[in-house]
Amino acid sequence: MSHALPPTIDSIAANRWQMAAPAESPWLHEEVASRMQQRLDWIVKPPETWCHWEPVRGGMQAHQLLRERYPQAECTLYEPVARREAVAQDRLGSRWWQLSRWKGAAVHMAEPADGSMDMLWANMLLHTAADPQALIEHWHKALKVDGYVMFSCLGPDTVQQLHRLYAELGWGPAGHSFTDMHDWGDMLVHSGFAEPVMDMERITLTFATPQRLLQELRELGRNLHPGRFAGLRGRGWKSELLQKMAERWADKQPDGQLSLTFEIVYGHAYKPQPKLRLQANSAVSLEDMKAMLRQPRNTGLR
Repeated sequence: MSHALPPTIDSIAANRWQMAAPAESPWLHEEVASRMQQRLDWIVKPPETWCHWEPVRGGMQAHQLLRERYPQAECTLYEPVARREAVAQDRLGSRWWQLSRWKGAAVHMAEPADGSMDMLWANMLLHTAADPQALIEHWHKALKVDGYVMFSCLGPDTVQQLHRLYAELGWGPAGHSFTDMHDWGDMLVHSGFAEPVMDMERITLTFATPQRLLQELRELGRNLHPGRFAGLRGRGWKSELLQKMAERWADKQPDGQLSLTFEIVYGHAYKPQPKLRLQANSAVSLEDMKAMLRQPRNTGLR
């Protein structure tokens, strides 16, 4: 599936969630962003320009940590949805009266121009994209040669406890399938990236009540599976769900709390020098020729 659309995601539902997602950063997104920042220790050369792709959902607290890490780097915030763009401008943008505006580099609200970024940061986004391959290619275009992308997303072992409960009750899919990290690596290469580095970890959260667990899930996303229940669920169904969760949850702690596991996939890759395909008659653009004459290979990654 590496070069195709996700097999179990409804593109209409995915685009609707993209427009309707709350203008806030879930706790899990902030935690993952904090852990992903530790991977920036692998980068030798700090960026001069970087883009935070959809920072409102990706982690507004994490954004401040990134600004502290790279205070002199020019930052571009990109939010494609107007409601969240306004929040990003209000909470993350530079104001003329703020000391940070005069001490650090500028912050812009815009879609990054092609070939303009040294780093692109996208936290907990890819698993909800209707066309992730197109999104990765968009990131590739925004980066300079030797620029790199840092991203995270949910992996296939996420919330398996809920999937098992739905299967036992015959309720259909509890959510769409998430892509394996090896497939993400293939998609990065297919989009023109080089030397992708992928890894994963599992984070287990515990909840005192089924109600609190469902609240957490609703903050994180929606069921985007094409085979999900087509109608509206009633209050009776929700009451039954909460009862079954309390009685039959597959991973219950001795104190009665419900455990829920998330697989987190991390990845980074860099944009290499463009390769010239030799033919009987080959044409090279001036921009590609300039890029090929620069550094022979990436010097930013250890």
